[in-house]
Amino acid sequence: MSRGCPPGTSTAGAPVAAGALAGVRVVDVSRVLAGPYAAQLLGDHGADVIKVEPPAGDGTRAWGQTYPENISAYYAGLNRNKRHTSVDLATSGGREVLLRMLEHADVLIENFKPGTMERWGLDAEDLLSRFPRLIYCRISAFGAEGPMGGLPGYDAVMQAYAGIMHLNGEQGRGPLRVPMPITDLTTGLHAFSGILLALYERAASDLGQVVEVSLLDSAVSLLHPAAAAYFLDGQRPRRLGAAHPSISPSDIFRTADGHEVYVAAGTDHQFRLLCEFLDAPELAQDARFRTNHDRLEHNAELTDLLAKLIADLAADDAMVRRMIAEGIPASVVRPLDEVLDDAQVRLNGMVQTVGEFQVLGIPAKLGRTPGSLRTPPARQGRDTREVLLEMGLTDAQIDDLIAQGIVKPPAP
Repeated sequence: MSRGCPPGTSTAGAPVAAGALAGVRVVDVSRVLAGPYAAQLLGDHGADVIKVEPPAGDGTRAWGQTYPENISAYYAGLNRNKRHTSVDLATSGGREVLLRMLEHADVLIENFKPGTMERWGLDAEDLLSRFPRLIYCRISAFGAEGPMGGLPGYDAVMQAYAGIMHLNGEQGRGPLRVPMPITDLTTGLHAFSGILLALYERAASDLGQVVEVSLLDSAVSLLHPAAAAYFLDGQRPRRLGAAHPSISPSDIFRTADGHEVYVAAGTDHQFRLLCEFLDAPELAQDARFRTNHDRLEHNAELTDLLAKLIADLAADDAMVRRMIAEGIPASVVRPLDEVLDDAQVRLNGMVQTVGEFQVLGIPAKLGRTPGSLRTPPARQGRDTREVLLEMGLTDAQIDDLIAQGIVKPPAP
């Protein structure tokens, strides 16, 4: 692996332990979401990530609410733990700069439209020939070949194309987009895991390889259990809202104090526990509801009966904790502000501060080599000179690249 950067300090000045990927250097030339998210995950666990933006900047810098220095909230959520450079890869000089970076890199992440890297003379085959230990992660919408191959894609478009929108929503009403960019985020996770697999294999073979990830494949991979059921019976699934296609009960109910509570029972035992909690043990003995199969057959009747019982309850956190402790799947449906202020979420470290930014934390906790938040997202090109000096360029050469518009210095 490349030497990368030594373990550093957090933005608060406290030393941080080397993460599991310390010594791995990543060059991230991707834009928007899936690629930057994968690169951020690598950075969270210690990799030295060099983000390379075009002179116009990553488009998400201007999406929605914006902090100072042209850093939008959207951008801030995807670009911590990176060094920020700005290079025009559309120029031959910019591509030479990228090749200098790759001499010191373990991983390249790109999500240009298929054919772009080839047109620039940077196709995977040539790069792997020149840098045989390089992990080349290529992210596309549909893949490079086939009837949709090479076309651009977007999260919401892929939710529609891959059937996620058609499944999401309530019976008798129109399809709905999942409000989080679930296809992009899942693609980023697959890219992250694919890169880790390739790094693991490289330790044995001493060879890099291409990691291919697409929005379409990631979206289709999310179609469980709908696809599994279709393979069995050939029936197009209906929209079920909060209900579950394979278990009953599973729905959202309103309580006496106006809260909405999700309640389910995945097993016959859980259903008996729910009936006892609601002081209606006789429901578990009703021939219509004895087994999960029976309950699915009579789901509408059961949902109506449970709605009347739950409507008499006053839902609070203590009640929900008691239901969960007794083995009943349940939760108040909570708005985002309550989630981000939740004591358990905070205790788990899933709300953090890096620099002036509040961000989501690191979900994978490693005991000996934990991930860390070291550097906040930054203004465009902040680290360009530092990185290029590390690559062997002189200050005079860098000044010349700036004068030609090939690299962009940080704004004052």
